Amino acid sequence: MSLKSLLPLEAASPAYICPFDQACSYLEAAAKELRLDQGLVEILSHPRKVVTVSVPVKLDNGEVRIFAGHRVQHADVLGPYKGGIRYHPAVTLREVSALAMLMTWKCALLGIPYGGAKGGIAIDPKCYSVGELERISRRYISELIKDIGPSVDIPAPDMGTSAREMAWMMDTYSVNVGHAVPGIVTGKPLSIGGSRGREMATGRGVMIIIREALADQGRSLVGTRVVIQGFGNVGSAAAELLHQAGAKIIAVSTGAGGVFSQDGLDIPALKAYAAGNRKSVVGFPQAVSISNADLLTLPCDVLIPAALENQITGENVNQVQAQLIAEAANGPVTLEANQLLAARGVTVLPDILANAGGVVVSYLEWVQGLSYLFWDEERVNREMENLMVRAYRQVVQQSKLRQVPLRLAAYTLGVGRVAQALTDRGLYP
Repeated sequence: MSLKSLLPLEAASPAYICPFDQACSYLEAAAKELRLDQGLVEILSHPRKVVTVSVPVKLDNGEVRIFAGHRVQHADVLGPYKGGIRYHPAVTLREVSALAMLMTWKCALLGIPYGGAKGGIAIDPKCYSVGELERISRRYISELIKDIGPSVDIPAPDMGTSAREMAWMMDTYSVNVGHAVPGIVTGKPLSIGGSRGREMATGRGVMIIIREALADQGRSLVGTRVVIQGFGNVGSAAAELLHQAGAKIIAVSTGAGGVFSQDGLDIPALKAYAAGNRKSVVGFPQAVSISNADLLTLPCDVLIPAALENQITGENVNQVQAQLIAEAANGPVTLEANQLLAARGVTVLPDILANAGGVVVSYLEWVQGLSYLFWDEERVNREMENLMVRAYRQVVQQSKLRQVPLRLAAYTLGVGRVAQALTDRGLYP
């Protein structure tokens, strides 16, 4: 029985591409390449636990509203579950299940002793006050308290959440067990056991992987023309670091739209503008406006989708002109589009590699929290870069060895390591 039969179907437009179906397709492709036993594939295609809890919260106006909170724990063969918690209107159980599965492969690929998990609530955080968000976060984590822990499942920030929500969740867990537990979440504020370098980690990882890929082509970041869809935590960090390295960021966007400058954007000025403009880049005076759709098709050297899934599809892939795509978001290139890009010789740096910097530094934060020994930012960045570069080199080597694209190479490494660990541990009873 496939997991597809265990998750409820969700209404969607005909153009909608289910992230879970896509994740299963990548698992099946890797399993075929690895010639895995069908029993192993069956185990790996099912999450170990799917939890949905009711989250009753009293809003500021006195109304009591019930939210549905999800947490999917995919596999803990290599270690405790790890994954973000997202607050976004599009959160569904199938989406969270897909992201939990991808996190399993990502951690295995990077050599991190974690399994994959993901959680979320289908809300738009911009529609709630700080007090309401705190009550939602605290009640949600209290409902999950029997299913999480520093050696069981360690949540982290994701879309719509931040260090602030992690602080509330850490405090809620700590109050319930009677003592401070800094290892229960990662992505926390520095004041309560967070790690230096965590805020920029995912964007830094994107920059490192792009740098390594360009170096393999005999090129450098200096003068490279880059387009970035998404200017949130990941996209803005990647833009800043690429800009510092000499790349020319010619276009960026947020949900409301984007801006373009043929000569390159002033990224520090743009970040300051967005900070004072409700995180939107629209109207930035030193550039012209551009839509998100047009941004994806701009002539450029590197395209970084750093927003949502399903952004490059069969419908627009033929208009994409970049020769290198780095998936800073999860699943921004659909299966169909990925195949068409591969046929054209376009290099796609897959999400489970390109955006892994965040989980790497989350792991380093967890290690620091368990040992109560904290590092300076230079060491954190150095440790993270070593793991990212090592994983990239292994993916490239696997790609050449098997004569497959980088994505399939990355999945064969991640899936293969989990399958091997499962085989070595055996099936109980």
